Amino acid sequence: MSNENSKKVVLITGASSGIGEATAKHLGRHMHVVLGARRTERLERLAADINAQGGSACVIPLDVTSEASMNEFVKFALQKHGRVDVLVNNAGVMPLSKLEALKVAEWNQMIDVNVRGVLHGIAATLPLMQKQRSGQIINMASIGAYTVSPTAAVYCATKFAVAAITEGLRQEVGADIRVTLVSPGVVESELAESISDPAGREEMRSFRQISIKPDAIARAIEFAIQQPADVDVSEIVVRPTASPF
Repeated sequence: MSNENSKKVVLITGASSGIGEATAKHLGRHMHVVLGARRTERLERLAADINAQGGSACVIPLDVTSEASMNEFVKFALQKHGRVDVLVNNAGVMPLSKLEALKVAEWNQMIDVNVRGVLHGIAATLPLMQKQRSGQIINMASIGAYTVSPTAAVYCATKFAVAAITEGLRQEVGADIRVTLVSPGVVESELAESISDPAGREEMRSFRQISIKPDAIARAIEFAIQQPADVDVSEIVVRPTASPF
């Protein structure tokens, strides 16, 4: 992929930290990465680092809960590179709490970011990929897409939804577009910092005692992207070897 025109164009949401940032660094070395998030100052520093090391990265502010913002994100990528090869629907939040805490605003935030954000990404890129007759949509779920634990009912519900949406999309799009679900186990990230509920914070503190670096997820994403066009890695679970979860 040394030729600039042959490099894949990869859009990454939630690229300012954690898995998104690691994926941008990893893929930006040999693909064109287009980075979106709300914290644009962090995106700018990340893109500058990638470009300084000979990679290719550009930045635009993105709020995945806004359909218009997502459409602008994709339009920006098209203006820069003329096509979109991969969308990594990575943006997510995880403010855990027991249902009895009645943190309705946090429930709505998780639904807006984790579910609507994914749907907005699909809506903005799918028609383009169908027109190109090529493309790949990679949705980030979690091991929370397979099992539920106390304080995580709503978060897990959003990830169950992402898994269902991803599988439905895979079945519908046919032979031209690849669809991948990536489900990380416990990964070092800032997600836990959004937990306002004391019980939720304590639950996550013990849960996160065994974790892996976000670069492990970036490598899994790269693996799925690098397969031949007729090979769809439809689902990957990546967790710490020592983790019981």
